[in-house]
Order: sequence, then C-alpha cells, then structure tokens
Amino acid sequence: MTASNERLKAAFANKPGHTALIPYITAGDPSLAATPRLMHALVKAGADVIELGVPFSDPMADGPVIQRAAERAIKRGVGLRQVFDMVAQFRQTDTITPVVLMGYANPIERMGQRAFAQFAAQAGVDGVLVVDYPPEEIADFAVQLGDAGIDPIFLLAPTSTEERMQKVAQIARGYVYYVSLKGVTGAGHIDTDDVAARLAAIRRHVSVPVGVGFGIRDADSAKRLASCADAVVIGSKLIQTMEAAVAEASAGGQEANDIDEAAISAAASWLGGIRQALDEG
Repeated sequence: MTASNERLKAAFANKPGHTALIPYITAGDPSLAATPRLMHALVKAGADVIELGVPFSDPMADGPVIQRAAERAIKRGVGLRQVFDMVAQFRQTDTITPVVLMGYANPIERMGQRAFAQFAAQAGVDGVLVVDYPPEEIADFAVQLGDAGIDPIFLLAPTSTEERMQKVAQIARGYVYYVSLKGVTGAGHIDTDDVAARLAAIRRHVSVPVGVGFGIRDADSAKRLASCADAVVIGSKLIQTMEAAVAEASAGGQEANDIDEAAISAAASWLGGIRQALDEG
C-alpha cells in the first residue's frame, strides 16, 4: 500500500469515538492563491480530510451554493492543472492530511484518465470521487488510480440498491460517501434515524468507513450524525459562510488579500465549532 493510501487509512484508524470531519471546498474559491491557505486553516480547525472540488460548468449534483463557487473559480481560470498546483502547494507543508478530489468525468476524460491519475499522484492527491462515474463503468480507471496510489471513492444514496452496494464494495477504497438526501447538495434536512438504518445496510456490504454528507448545516445535525457515521462531510454551509464574509469585507472596501483572509478566518472559525461539537459527542 502506498503512502497516499496510508494517509486516508490513518485518518480513520485508531481513533475510537472520533468522527472524522471532512470539509468540502471548491478549488479556486475564494481565490487561487487563497485555496492552499484555506486548506491549512481548515486542518488547524479540526478537519481530518479535505475534499477539494474540481470546478465544472455543469455540476449536476451540486446545489446553487456550490454551483456559484464553481462559476467563480472557472471565471478565474481554474482547471485540473491549477487544482493539482494547489494540492502540490498544500503538500509542501502538510504531508499528513489526506486530500480527495471530487468532481465530474468530463475534465478527467479530456485530460485522459491515465494522465490524470499520474498528475494527481505527483501532486499528492489521496482519493478521487467522480460523481458521474458509476461503479460498473470505472473498473479500468479504478485500476489506474490504484496503480498511482490513489483511492477510488464512491457515492451511495437512499435510492442505492443492494446490487449497487455490492458493486461499490468490490472496488471502493478509502471511504464511501453516503448522500443522506435525495436531490442536490445543500438541500433539506436529515432524518437521523433513517440515515442510521441506511448505514447499517451499507455496512453489511462495505468494509471501508462511511461518511455522510448533503444537508449538514450546523453543529447539532453534525453531532446527531456522529452517533452512526464514521465521518461527516460539510460543503454548502461552509461555502455560504465564506460568501457572507467576502460580501461583508468587499462592502467595507478591503483589499483582495484581506477579503480572502476574511473568508478563510470565517470558514475556520465555523468549522472549529463543528469539530468541537463532534468531540463533545
């Protein structure tokens, strides 16, 4: 097993009672230069894994908040190569925290799957979650990722069948991301009892840790899920928190770097509250 695999494995191992915290951010938002600093700040605030979204023009699974973040990043010229540069910069001073890229098939296929795997490994990526790659269509790519020391990570949903769970179980590494709600990111409210029942069903098939995301908006919902999930994944609310900080700093006439720092500080402070709630149980 390679060092990359070991980073994800270590994030979940030997921590009884510890629920992993996985923030999702969009690469290039609030800016290209700010993204590595934001990643470090989130780790300091208690993140165990960073999910870094690859901006894409047609993010079908994402709600309006993450869509806006992707649009802002695309306008700044962020593509896969820029994302790899951000990860590599982060890796210069953090060789421990796992980084998982989350995105869509189109940019990967334009680059070429093998080239993508090689560049991702060189940058220091630990896992890849491709929203629109079903497990039955990813066998070759999963092998290429594995050869590069990168874990293929998959989504499961309330509508996932036993057959889908079995297929995911055969090739998933790192962790599985359970989408707790039907629809797009940031929508609705979570039924904790239903999630617990679904996770029990998933664990009958899947041996890797199971993280839960979509709909986690505050410390209370995160804490309730911590009783049944191995990890909680938070994206939309975190990005909203940064949007509000950017708007306030911009209205105050602050310089671009100060606006970035306001967003980073707000995000880290908010995530720190989630970490504290999870640790209190």
